[in-house]
Amino acid sequence: MRIAKAGWSVIFRCLVGAAAGLLICRWPELRPGGQVVAAVGLAWAAFAVYFFRDPERPLPQDQRKIYSPGDGRVLSMDSEGEGNEVTVRIFLSIFDVHLQRAPCAAAVAEAEYIKGGFRAAMQPAARANERCVLRLVPDGHDGSVVVEQIAGIIARRIECWKGEGDRVAAGERYGMIHYGSQVAVTLPLRTRLLVSIGDRVVAGVTPIAEWTD
Repeated sequence: MRIAKAGWSVIFRCLVGAAAGLLICRWPELRPGGQVVAAVGLAWAAFAVYFFRDPERPLPQDQRKIYSPGDGRVLSMDSEGEGNEVTVRIFLSIFDVHLQRAPCAAAVAEAEYIKGGFRAAMQPAARANERCVLRLVPDGHDGSVVVEQIAGIIARRIECWKGEGDRVAAGERYGMIHYGSQVAVTLPLRTRLLVSIGDRVVAGVTPIAEWTD
């Protein structure tokens, strides 16, 4: 199983803690405490392997579709700004894969990291949380698709591996949010939604909208 690069340092630290616990067990009077330390270290290492899993997925080929940028459950689909563009928000629990994938083949026109709060990612107030925003200009279509990586109450680290001027393929990995979080996609007018609130979606696999032009 492939592990995301960011996970290896976490796994290593957990295993070091487990090894320290085993060393402590060499002293009989400290053995109970050492066993606890070793067990906790191994448990966290196992969870880190699970959390930082990075499954291989074939890149989608249907250019008329816009794909989910994250694994999780659809929270809302609303017109949030002054225009009629619809924003689809997806909640990622700690049990979901936390890598983000590009929703379509595009050029990155803008990249911005915005400071903010750390509200629970499933609440409406999370819209003002700390986040990384990319504005994508899709290949072969007018308008833009905006994707956001949004921190949650636990997530305090966002990684984005693309910047202004870069290109992304549909389904290509472009970043990761650590622990529970949210992703959002703002769609242009010439699209039709393909999902409903409560649907489970998979990054780079589930089409959430399609172009109508």
